Parts: sequence; structure tokens; C-alpha cells
Amino acid sequence: MLRWRPGWWVLPLGIGYSIALRIGLVVIAVVVVGALAATQTVTPEKVQEYVNANRPDVEALVSVPAMRSNPVYFWLTITLVSFVVAGIREEMWRAGTFAAMRAIWPRVFDSPLGQCLAVSAIAVAFGAMHLRMGVLAAVGAGVLGLLLGLIIIVHKSIWPAVMAHGVFDATTLALLPWWIEKARHL
Repeated sequence: MLRWRPGWWVLPLGIGYSIALRIGLVVIAVVVVGALAATQTVTPEKVQEYVNANRPDVEALVSVPAMRSNPVYFWLTITLVSFVVAGIREEMWRAGTFAAMRAIWPRVFDSPLGQCLAVSAIAVAFGAMHLRMGVLAAVGAGVLGLLLGLIIIVHKSIWPAVMAHGVFDATTLALLPWWIEKARHL
């Protein structure tokens, strides 16, 4: 999984996957909210109230005021934190856990279905590790982890997933000060 595949396509694939991941998360959220609204299980006001009450606690990870006022902190956050701390570290963890599961239980996790089951179990653990940021962040991280794991399986390499993860986090962190400011005015 550490082999550099698919050559120079890693960067464009990572950018494309990052965009697809963001769109996928939005589509999933819209479908869930739409299903709740269609069944009249929850009113739109209750959904908005829940989202506001369970907003991810990004301040547990980065200092938004420092991102606004300190350009060095801002650029270190969207480069080193996004690509090294999150991208490389988390995708190596995901691939290492996946490889361990395949080594320990080869008959279960060597087939394509088994690989998808392994990635799903790893995604649940990945989501649970984000619970300190809130339930919505944990669910989003779990879904993101599942999709990143599938990228690793498809390419048999962590590098497209590392790039996708890094670009996803970098754009999220770069927009964070603006997004929090806008959310305060809603």
C-alpha cells in the first residue's frame, strides 16, 4: 500500500477525489435530512437546532483566532496539519490496520467483499476517534474514512487517499475562519 501509484496522477486524482468526497458528504446529508423531512420525523427547525447544538468543535484541534491573525499559523495549519498530521498519518494508520486485518484473518479480508468489510470496520473506529469533536463530526469522519479506505483499495496505494485527505482538510481549514464568522451571523 506504500508504493507510489498511479504515478504523476496522484495529485490530480487527490484533488478530484477531494471534490467528490465533499460532494458525497453533502449529498448524504441532504438525503438524510430530506428523508427525515419527507417522513415528518423531524421538522426543518429541529434539524437546524440539532445541527447548531452539535456543531463540530474545531477549536479542539486548531485556534481559529490564530488562523485569522497569524499568517504563519494559517499556512502551517493548512499544509503541515492537513497533509502530514491528517493525510499521511491517518492514511498510514488506515492502511496499516487494513494490512493487519488481512494478515490476521486472510480468508475473511482478502476477497473484495472482505476488503470492503475491513474498510467499513476501520471507518467506524475512525469515526469514533473523532467523537471529541461532536457526533456530527464523528459521523462525517466515519463516512469520509470509509470513502478514503475505498480509494486505497481501488488504487492499492495510500497516496491518492493521502492527497484527497490533505486537500479536503486544507480547504476545510482554509475556509474555517470565514465559515465560523458567517455561522455567527445566521
